[in-house]
Amino acid sequence: MPKGVVLSHENVKDYIQWFKETYDVNEQTVLGNQSPFVFDVSVTDIYMCLKYGAHMHIIPEYLFSFPVKLIEYVNEKKINLIVWVPSVLINLANAKTFEKIKPEYIKQVLFAGEPMPNKQLNYWRKHLPEVQFSNMYGPTEATVIASYYIINRNFKDSDPLPMGGQVSNAKLFVLTDEYKLVKNNEVGELYIRGSSVALGYWNNLKATIKSFIQNPLNKKYPEIVYKTGDLVYYNDLGELVYSGRVDSQIKHTGYRIELGEIESAVSNIKAISGACVLYDKSKSEIVLIFQTSDNELSDNFIRKELSKFIPKYMMPTRFVFIKDWPLNSNGKIDRKKLLDDFLS
Repeated sequence: MPKGVVLSHENVKDYIQWFKETYDVNEQTVLGNQSPFVFDVSVTDIYMCLKYGAHMHIIPEYLFSFPVKLIEYVNEKKINLIVWVPSVLINLANAKTFEKIKPEYIKQVLFAGEPMPNKQLNYWRKHLPEVQFSNMYGPTEATVIASYYIINRNFKDSDPLPMGGQVSNAKLFVLTDEYKLVKNNEVGELYIRGSSVALGYWNNLKATIKSFIQNPLNKKYPEIVYKTGDLVYYNDLGELVYSGRVDSQIKHTGYRIELGEIESAVSNIKAISGACVLYDKSKSEIVLIFQTSDNELSDNFIRKELSKFIPKYMMPTRFVFIKDWPLNSNGKIDRKKLLDDFLS
């Protein structure tokens, strides 16, 4: 069931104005729509056309299963701006698509909806050095996008990609469990205030009260902020970096573990092209589900490589190879289906 996020006209108006000013959308912009219209990122594609005269092509869904045909379509329609989920970009990189065909007109590649690994992003940047790349983050409850980072420096494959800084209509702050502001490199939960914050959930007062709360830092007057459930930290450059979800933090053998940290460590293994880490509560097992083109890759080799980056108590206890990721209707990795298929 959809959460039923209630967004106002002002929410959307402020968002599309920020997007236009940041990415210089105009009548010469040709968007390639990947996001279904039930996914909040599609708001960007739709309203850039309605408000600023951009042109949009709704890319047939089946093309995303055929990387070469997808880029042929992008070239045929002279698409120059895409806002896609990372899983699509990852698939194109893993298929080494640009050895066969390159997008000829794309000037801007934006992505949102889930973390983008630098391993596959570096493939895009290597083959399309003149293109502007931008990492965007935002829950629907903050009107699509709350922070962004226009990528302006090089990253190692294993580096985390910053979320950057806040958009003009959202104010972000990060708090500890004791509702105190975090220091640099200290992980805390992200909160959002400002005109981007939604009105709540439709016909669900209980969920609204839980997530849309009084600003813990404001004791003077009523001020509703959105409690995201996302764990983040500020790096030494003052940029926000995604660390995981509050609800993906587990307690295993007496230790608190963030599953996202294990996924980040797995990205250091060159032979692995994609990974998802889940926790099987019934068996107290950390399960690593991964993709690789190396048929000889063994569990012992993965353990040995991972031991260079994580302590023993974080080591996965089960390893599952998967050929293709199941995707939900928004194009993201369907973690619920993975849970049902491998942990049931």
